[in-house]
Order: sequence, then C-alpha cells, then structure tokens
Amino acid sequence: MDEMGVRCSFPVAVRRLSTLGRHLSGHFPAMASENPNFTISPSPTAGTYGSAASVFACIAQAPEDPILGVTVAYNKDQSPVKVNLGVGAYRTEEGKPLVLNVVRKAEQLLVNDPSRVKEYLPITGLADFNKLSAKLIFGADSPAIQENRVATVQCLSGTGSLRVGGEFLARHYHERTIYIPQPTWGNHPKIFTLSGLSVKYYRYYDSETRGLNLQGLLEDLSSASPGAIVLLHACAHNPTGVDPTLEQWEHIRQLIRSKSLLPFFDSAYQGFASGSLDADARSVRMFVADGGECLTAQSYAKNMGLYGERVGALSIVCRSSDVAVRVESQLKLVIRPMYSNPPIHGASIVATILKDSEKFKEWTIELKSMADRIISMRKQLFDALRERGTPGDWSHIIKQIGMFTFTGLNSEQVAFMTKEYHIYMTSDGRISMAGLSSRTVPHLADAIHAAVTRSN
Repeated sequence: MDEMGVRCSFPVAVRRLSTLGRHLSGHFPAMASENPNFTISPSPTAGTYGSAASVFACIAQAPEDPILGVTVAYNKDQSPVKVNLGVGAYRTEEGKPLVLNVVRKAEQLLVNDPSRVKEYLPITGLADFNKLSAKLIFGADSPAIQENRVATVQCLSGTGSLRVGGEFLARHYHERTIYIPQPTWGNHPKIFTLSGLSVKYYRYYDSETRGLNLQGLLEDLSSASPGAIVLLHACAHNPTGVDPTLEQWEHIRQLIRSKSLLPFFDSAYQGFASGSLDADARSVRMFVADGGECLTAQSYAKNMGLYGERVGALSIVCRSSDVAVRVESQLKLVIRPMYSNPPIHGASIVATILKDSEKFKEWTIELKSMADRIISMRKQLFDALRERGTPGDWSHIIKQIGMFTFTGLNSEQVAFMTKEYHIYMTSDGRISMAGLSSRTVPHLADAIHAAVTRSN
C-alpha cells in the first residue's frame, strides 16, 4: 500500500481501535477502574501520521459548480474586453450590480426605527412577510387565501423554499417521485435528490424549434405514476427562457389534474419576466383557481435584487383550512433542525415594500424597468446577428423571455468564444441577458458569428 493508502486507512484504523477500547472497558470494568487512564491507542508508529497528515487527507477536490464556476474563470481573466454572461444576477447598462431605490428607502426606515430588535423570528418566519407573499403570488382575492387554505413559511430564498418543500413531501406525501423539466436549473435535481425524492425528467425543450416541446411534455406526464410530483417553472424558464402560452398551460393543467399529479411551482422571476407581477403569476393562479392543491416556492432575489439577503417563501395550497394548519405544523418540524428560523432583515424589507401602496408602486416601476432593459438587450442582439448575416434563425432570442436565453450554441462553440473573445457562459449555451449592455452586444454578436461560421 502506498503512503496515501496508508494515510487514508489510518483514520479508519483509529476509529476501530477506539471502538474496541470502549467495548473492552465495558467488558473489563475492573481494569478500567484500577487505571482511569486505560485506553487502547494506535501504535507509536501510527502517531507519526497523526502529526503530519490531515484526517481529511483522502478527500478529493470537488469540481466547480458549473454555473458559479463561470464567474470564477471570468474573474481570473485579465482581458479588458471580457464579458460575464453566466451570472444569474441583474446588471445595469454599466455592468454594475443594482440596489433598487425602493429597497434602499425601506432599509433606511428599518435602520432608523429604534423599536426594532434582533430577536429570533418564529420558525415560520415573519408573519407579515408570509401573508403578503401569498397574496403576491396567488392574488389578494384568491379563494385559497380567503378560505385560509394556504400554509406559508419564510425560507432561505428559492433554494431553501424548494428544499423545505422537498423534505416535507419526502416525509408526508405518498409519492416520492418528482418529474422535472429537461433541461432545468442545475440545482433542481440536487435539491430534490438530497431531500429524499426520486428525480425523473419530462421533455420540455425542443432543440429543433428552440421552443416548447409540448407533445413530449404531455406524453411524459401522461405516463407518470398517478400522484407523482411535477416541478413547473412559473415563468421565465431557466435555462431556456421558453414558457408555455396560456392555452398550453391549460392543456398542462388539465393533464396534471386528470392524473392526480401534484404541481410544485418554482417562482423565481415574478414580475421580472414580463414586467407585470400579475401576468407572471397566471400559471400558478390557474392551478389554484381549480380548487386543487399545489406547492409554490418564491424568491425575492431577482425581482427585488435581494440576492444576498436570501429571502423566499414556501406556500402549500391545501383542500381545507384544518389541513393547512396541520401542514404548517409539520413544516416547522422540517425547518427547526435545518436552520431553526429564518433571518429577519431581508424579509422586513420585502414586507415594508409590499404593505405600503406608494412603495409597492415604486417597486413595480423599477421592476418593469429591469424587465424592459432585458427585453431591449434581446432585440439588440437579434438585430446585431441579423445585420452580420449570421447563419441560422435567431428569432428565438426575442421569443424567449426572462433573464436567460438558450442560444443553441454547442459546447465547442462556447469554448471557442471564451478562448478567442473572452466571453463567459455555461457550456450548454445559456447566456444571461442581464449581463449584456449596448456596449457589449456588438462584441457578443461578433463572437457568435465567428463561432457559427467557423463550425459551418
């Protein structure tokens, strides 16, 4: 055995000897009582490893996250023309992070309030935040809210909301299979697998049309086991930017209800996709209006720019108010050993904005301006590719919606653009439209044109 093999087996040997020592001390109490320091220790030669090597020496270097790793590579690049199109965060025309004016105002109010304290929130989070979040996604006049059939808990942004929902279902729902779209956000399969659910996929994206594969989607969900869970992107599908039309959503809803499947919505971009909070919530509200049950994970990272505050909510729409009460009680038991209770600051910012009519209006104006800038970037990129005569139909760029565009570029073309043009994106060709500006669109268009014509 080589030195690494010896080092890697050493901690195991120590644990075995320690266990044996405890076992023997139980069987020979006299020996232990006569000599209080009685232990079985590894040999003196083994001690040399203890002083020289880590007990974690066998741990392999983990690969970079495929999305966050793009930013790591971008930061190492010294080129003055580099462009980061991998980051899932809004950027201004100048390429800078944006803090909304209404967020700054709300934050200042909170900071200047001498009555505010830093006590723990309840396990379920800030009550006002939960109530207002449910109204935002389901609508203030939603029957589910009026009938107290919604259990809402504050969670750690969208990721935390999905994880809490996944663990709740693994513990309490009779089906443990969740169908997620192919492709989807890279964190989805990891979240649900570690939650205790079995992940399967349904067809979603048509690479030929660069649009929705509705037939494949309906066929795959038709063959799903009755009662299976189905993950749905409420709007601005990540990574493709392809959303069903309202008519297509109705087909999906009818199938899901006819098969008694359980819809689980991931709503990360409400208001950020089209600029309208209500329009971006239509898919969710269709499923709530039919009286059926569903889950919704919300995030305020994008639409309020609260990325680092980790503000989100999980809402479960139930058949009756008494079921909702019991569901909330079990959600507490999921959250308590996970992170005990959520942070107060970000949720207080959201609640301050949502409950004040003037601040809410100001937020919707700023939100629409962000959505409009992204839509403008789509138009500018499409026009630039058309002006260059770049081979192919690029109309999907303006047909898709939200922060991301699935360009259709392959991994070889992406690698070429990174090497020759210092443009960074995920290897599947997904780009963040929010990372573009009027200044960088021509550079990206040149790179895409070069990559496509080079491979033709």
